[in-house]
Amino acid sequence: MNYTYILKCSDGTYYTGWTNDMAKRLKTHNEGKGAKYTRARLPVTLAYYEAFETKEEAMRREWEIKQLSRKEKEKLIL
Repeated sequence: MNYTYILKCSDGTYYTGWTNDMAKRLKTHNEGKGAKYTRARLPVTLAYYEAFETKEEAMRREWEIKQLSRKEKEKLIL
């Protein structure tokens, strides 16, 4: 499975990404080895995710979510 996810950072901001191993990726982010954006905003928590069969679908959804405003992302999360 492939996943598109939204993390909530310690400063209240959101980070969107995709992975094929959700537990490993979340651990990597929280160890400070993930994206540069999240390294300065630890700890992060998983706020939302969607599962996809293919990497391409997950990457496409990541792009779509990144186009959303903060308010739209919060509606998606809730």
